[in-house]
Amino acid sequence: MSGRSDTAIYTRVQNPTVAAFEGLMAQAEGGEAAVGFASGMAAISSTLLALLKPGDRVACVENVYPDAYRFMERMLRPFGIATTYHPVSAFEDEPDLLAGVTVAYLESPSSLVMQAMDLPKVAAHARRHGALTIIDNSWATPVFQRPLTLGIDIVIHSASKYISGHSDTVAGVVVSSSAHINRLRDLTLPLLGGKLAPFEAWLLVRGLRTLPARMRQHQETADLFVSRLAQMPEIARIHAPSANIVPGLTGRSGLLSVEFVPGLDIPRLCDTVKLFHMGLSWGGFESLILPALVGLEQAGAHNPMRVFGVSPHLVRLSLGLESATDLWSDFYGAVMAAKT
Repeated sequence: MSGRSDTAIYTRVQNPTVAAFEGLMAQAEGGEAAVGFASGMAAISSTLLALLKPGDRVACVENVYPDAYRFMERMLRPFGIATTYHPVSAFEDEPDLLAGVTVAYLESPSSLVMQAMDLPKVAAHARRHGALTIIDNSWATPVFQRPLTLGIDIVIHSASKYISGHSDTVAGVVVSSSAHINRLRDLTLPLLGGKLAPFEAWLLVRGLRTLPARMRQHQETADLFVSRLAQMPEIARIHAPSANIVPGLTGRSGLLSVEFVPGLDIPRLCDTVKLFHMGLSWGGFESLILPALVGLEQAGAHNPMRVFGVSPHLVRLSLGLESATDLWSDFYGAVMAAKT
């Protein structure tokens, strides 16, 4: 006997329901394999710890997901892994930015300010210098963007968001080549133990069945908001990438942010809306609102919103699946009430 088996014998390492979800995600993203995790942060940390060692360097996009930033600063840096942070334009326009870099950690669009990136160009720069590219694709999902087909090496999702779509699951997933996924399965999945549970995997399989339809409705609502926000003098800037703004991005999700002109009472705005709930997460049926002031007021030395200069006048909206016209009426009325 060889002592080896393809049968799942221990759920912390593999499970049939989890395997079904992983297979669907690999197919959706155009990857060879996938591995599920208990959260998006478990996916991020397990991937980085599997691929990095002391002395390596990470180049990370500015305005990265706050807990990814904290992981790099509070966990990787003490282990001797340095991270530098760069604007989207630097990744695109500085061909030698990634010289000597082990991993380029990307988001497109980025958190809060939603800056989209020319992924084929960045992937080409990375290949020239032998750097691995990792991207968080939670905003676009494989419905609107497939980074692996654009030259990116590894795709990560917070599956708690659009992949689930029902605000009832916390999960993460990584999609890549078989070689990269096998390294995660051999090292960080079993030894860190951040495995995806079978019930959560079943919920995610359910979510994938409606993902294209949900993303189309999120996009329709976001398009309505963007077109009307652009006509409002109270709005200084809209952060909501559209289809084809960069190569490979074929749609707009329901997550966007707006910067108001100084003087608008943002706390009053958030207190006045009725269909939007205050919330940190996004991607579910219900619409959520989150003012940047919440994050900027957090104490501590590792506040990425302060580091990256996020505007205190910024408000993030997660547009759900409720009636688009009802959502707009609610939001517009709250803006009018918040004028001072």
